[in-house]
Amino acid sequence: MRHKIGIICITLGTVLILGALSLLLYNQREAANAEAAVNAVLPQLMEQIHQDQPKPTDATVETTVSEMTEPEAIPMDPPPTEPEQPTEAPVVTQPVSKEMDTVELEGHSYIGYISIPSLQLTLPVMADWSYPKLKLAPCCYCGSIYTQDLVLMAHNYDRHFGRLSRLNSGEAVTFTDVHGVTTEFTVVLVDILNPTDVEQMTAGAYDLTLFTCTYGGKTRVTVRCQQNTP
Repeated sequence: MRHKIGIICITLGTVLILGALSLLLYNQREAANAEAAVNAVLPQLMEQIHQDQPKPTDATVETTVSEMTEPEAIPMDPPPTEPEQPTEAPVVTQPVSKEMDTVELEGHSYIGYISIPSLQLTLPVMADWSYPKLKLAPCCYCGSIYTQDLVLMAHNYDRHFGRLSRLNSGEAVTFTDVHGVTTEFTVVLVDILNPTDVEQMTAGAYDLTLFTCTYGGKTRVTVRCQQNTP
């Protein structure tokens, strides 16, 4: 009897170890794919941004990010899905907000790019979010850079927002829009929020908020930033 119990315990242990190893390999593959996606798009986006771009006009205004349907909870990591297929030529598209134009690259719209020097990160930012898009780059969750309430989200891949918890108050963050205008921010708070704390996440008390899932996905690492004044 004890021999059978021992065999069962060994078998269960082996299954658990194999499951953990499979999950680790899957996460590493997803992180590598995400880094490759950023490396493919970022040079194109920066080149497109730093060319002469038409300034936004009232004729191109259609909707605001704040008018978009707000999710009921801060998103959790979803089951894996295949990224959307790219298209060919980059073009400037209609804005998603009154202030923020977009550039379209490989079938996705981008509002600019974010730089976090202390983490050695420069990342493209998509104009809106979905689970497939989060596998490729950080996304706009809500708000606008010009109304000083922009909230950006990304997966906790090491080369996306996975190291946000290492940021400290006083460190620099910059955001560059599609017209090449760079706004400078300073980190003022690193917090942990629950997935249901939507109102607290989007309250607009901070000029820029960055967030990602903690490992395990139960809470959100949240970095609050204030815009630098001249």
